[in-house]
Amino acid sequence: MDLDLTAPVGELTRQLVDVPSVSGGEAPLADAVERALAAVDGLRVERDGDAVVARTFLGRPSRILLAGHLDTVPLADNLPARVVDGRLYGCGTSDMKAGVAIALRLAATLALTGAGAGALRHDVTWICYDNEEVTADRNGLRRLAERHRDWLDADLAILMEPTSGEVEAGCQGTLRAVVTLPGTRAHSARSWLGDNAIHKAGEVLRRLGEYQARTVTLDGCTYREGLSAVRIDGGVAGNVIPDLCRVTVNFRFAPDRTPHAAFAHVREVFDGFDLELTDRAGGAPPGLAAPAAAAFVAATGRVPVAKYGWTDVARFAELGIPALNYGPGDPNLAHTRDEYVELAAIDEGERLLRRYLTA
Repeated sequence: MDLDLTAPVGELTRQLVDVPSVSGGEAPLADAVERALAAVDGLRVERDGDAVVARTFLGRPSRILLAGHLDTVPLADNLPARVVDGRLYGCGTSDMKAGVAIALRLAATLALTGAGAGALRHDVTWICYDNEEVTADRNGLRRLAERHRDWLDADLAILMEPTSGEVEAGCQGTLRAVVTLPGTRAHSARSWLGDNAIHKAGEVLRRLGEYQARTVTLDGCTYREGLSAVRIDGGVAGNVIPDLCRVTVNFRFAPDRTPHAAFAHVREVFDGFDLELTDRAGGAPPGLAAPAAAAFVAATGRVPVAKYGWTDVARFAELGIPALNYGPGDPNLAHTRDEYVELAAIDEGERLLRRYLTA
């Protein structure tokens, strides 16, 4: 299908939603986005896999990057999109095709050449990428950073994540680790001959129950950490004393900790136990002192808050690029069967970003 990037932003959102783009199946939507952007004067459009990048080259003193992922989680009988009482329902409406629609409509309707009223005061990069909702090794933004680092150059990146119109600064880091508890197998009728590995999990859970999470304020944004058990595996059969139990823990840490320091902290909490790191990703600092970020916050009139959770702003932070989360969707509706976005929120997001980007 062809996208009409000049359509009202709510209608453009509906067009995007009605093209199924479950992770790994973004090609038809990426094709449509590429065709539509290629038709806009003043843009240099490039593509890698199912990631589409469009840039202006006006010689402005700063560059703003607007990024959004094209993929969604698997469908839940929630296509095609439908409008009910001012809400657009459908898979990906909140996370994050409404944000992508705002970015694309701005690309098509801003004055991308010349000066004067309505002209861009920044050069702008638009990135629509693939495979955000799946494992990190498939992430399209990660691939772009590895293959085309220069495409991501910017003074500020705005990730169009659903934030209910709030400015969410930075993000938490995350790691998962497995506590392994050994035992000795025996017949449960003669339990005293064994050593129950599951029972040993009690000490792990006690430490978690007594854990005092740290709260950290950075650039006025308060990040609360959390260390939680998220999975327990153990047991052989209904008549066997188990000889092995594993407790998986997830640590969400403030962005003032490095991943290395975060794992060192978890090691301290579980001192005396066998602990294996299974995955980790660093957080992103708020970056609000950057001039472009401060100007964006001023344009919104909102007080920035900490981002709870991990987002791709961390990838920009790794590259030394300040990044913020901002989008019209409600994050609590993401991935749900009844996912929706308020049409008025999409309109407001477009107005705000247009005001920020133009002189």
